[in-house]
Amino acid sequence: GAPPFKRRLLAACGRPINRKVEVHQMGKLFGTDGIRGVVNAGLDADLAYKVGLAAAIVLAKNKKPGEKPLVTIGKDTRISGDLLKGSLISGLCTAGADVLDLGTLPTPGVAWVTVDEEADAGIVISASHNPFEHNGIKIFNGKGFKLSDELEEKIEEIVLFGSNNVPMKTHGDIGKVSYAAPKASEDYIDHLESTIDSTLGGLRILVDCANGAASATAARLFDRFSKLRTDVINADPDGVNINDQCGSTHMDALAAMVKAGHYDMGIAFDGDADRCLAVDELGNLIDGDQIMAACGLDMKAKGQLPGNTVVATVMSNLGFHVYAKEHGIELECTDVGDRNVLERMVEKGYCLGGEQSGHMIFLEHATTGDGQLTALKILALLKESGKKASQVFSACPRYPQVLINIPVADNDVKKAAMASPLLAQAVQREEEALAGEGRVLVRPSGTEALMRVMVEAKTQQTAQETAQRLADLIPSL
Repeated sequence: GAPPFKRRLLAACGRPINRKVEVHQMGKLFGTDGIRGVVNAGLDADLAYKVGLAAAIVLAKNKKPGEKPLVTIGKDTRISGDLLKGSLISGLCTAGADVLDLGTLPTPGVAWVTVDEEADAGIVISASHNPFEHNGIKIFNGKGFKLSDELEEKIEEIVLFGSNNVPMKTHGDIGKVSYAAPKASEDYIDHLESTIDSTLGGLRILVDCANGAASATAARLFDRFSKLRTDVINADPDGVNINDQCGSTHMDALAAMVKAGHYDMGIAFDGDADRCLAVDELGNLIDGDQIMAACGLDMKAKGQLPGNTVVATVMSNLGFHVYAKEHGIELECTDVGDRNVLERMVEKGYCLGGEQSGHMIFLEHATTGDGQLTALKILALLKESGKKASQVFSACPRYPQVLINIPVADNDVKKAAMASPLLAQAVQREEEALAGEGRVLVRPSGTEALMRVMVEAKTQQTAQETAQRLADLIPSL
């Protein structure tokens, strides 16, 4: 039979995530990927304590009398991680939840351990690809999926309006902390190793850990493949160098090193290692769309792609759409966010989805984006193909795309911009000018104080000029 994790995962995938399908107005705390902020300038120890307290209270409602909820907790390498972890644990234990401290572990590792340990929830302290001064709190349910809107709202209500009236547990009802590192990371690495059959022999790769959570696991994972030659960079975190000119958001240095060092491929993770991007042997970027295209085609050929469908987002490049159509792959697009991708996958029984930015979900093996799992999948595909990475992944074309981020003051400014008739009219004009040979997407960031303008067109110049006109308009709305 299937391993315990896969049995529980497959059982969970047969049921809805219990997320609202209507447009949801996010509350004051939770954005599209948990709670985010600059530490001690919006996200502080007091808030973390209240979130832990509230989470324990909400989770306890599903327990039998006398039973304590069990919550796993892991973090990336940011200097503020211990500060927030201590406060979260204090809140959880005060409200009677037991805590399993996983130490530094990638986000998907926390999700996997949460399922494997049959915990009631998992908490990740990370701000993903953002600079070190940012941090965040993301909560998974016991099945390893991101928490539903309904439960987030219940936690938020207690944090904002009821945390001062919560009775503190005493005596033996107080929660206790146990420590799972390094066993938890070894078990997670065991799981990752089991997801491919290839030895990866003959390949030589360069891996960029972004000075983040992958620093604790990536070298150990790739060392499991004794015939794979691996060099690792940016795996010396000091609390403030996470994502600093390295990792999946800064690919230039990796690309240059791969080309100069004659590697077969370069792999880059972000701060919490739920993303993976790559570069081929020529130093060319391999983005999430190209990873999904290659993996989707391979899975289709092997009869492993349900509905011959891949789930992407509205940010996916037009080139991916063209490639998918030419190769008999259906492409379903959701709103931005791996959470939305996952929801569609679970709803319709699909097994491959992701984002251009590098969040890849292989639902047979994981409940969230997993950068190291993605790396293994594309390396196994490369090895099996017997071709160069540039041949395998560049088959999916990339239309010129321009993305401009416009800083804004707060969420109210985002809402006002999205509701502006002037912006709607400007977008319509630009789309008409592209005449079906490009597209425009204007949206608010779900994790930062930004508006984003994305334009694709047949030429780089057209895309740049179109995007700049819209970006110049937004501050005046």
